[in-house]
Amino acid sequence: MRAEFLIEPFVEGFPGPHVEAALEACRAAGFEPDVGAFATTIDGSFDAVSAAVDHLVRAAYENGASAVQVRVGEPEAAARFGNLHDALERMVGAVEDELGSPLADLGREGKQAAVRILNERGAFLLRKAVESVGEMMGVSRITIYNYLNAVDKAAQ
Repeated sequence: MRAEFLIEPFVEGFPGPHVEAALEACRAAGFEPDVGAFATTIDGSFDAVSAAVDHLVRAAYENGASAVQVRVGEPEAAARFGNLHDALERMVGAVEDELGSPLADLGREGKQAAVRILNERGAFLLRKAVESVGEMMGVSRITIYNYLNAVDKAAQ
């Protein structure tokens, strides 16, 4: 069984006591959480994972969490449907396939089209997606924000 969780509020570089308490609850339950860019995961038996989820949710809220998102399922299902760890990479791969080129090789119009498509698919709702896409394109995050503003203006 796999549990994948995201604890809010999230502050870059400062996980806060609500996140630290949840991670410690996982460790106390015998897990070493895999902290990823978009979520944290633990894997184990159904009983152990469900007990750990109960403890981590309680610990997070007791220490100031405003929200805890949890997804529980078989690791095979997570592999089949993907997980939050690689969601952005999957979205970018699909856009690169559609546009016929890696993001870095696209011209300005192609990069703007890629940003539009990624935005439509919710990619920029993921934490650090603007920075990550900018790195993949070889442009700054400011450029990505400018592309997003142009998408918004075109939609009005």
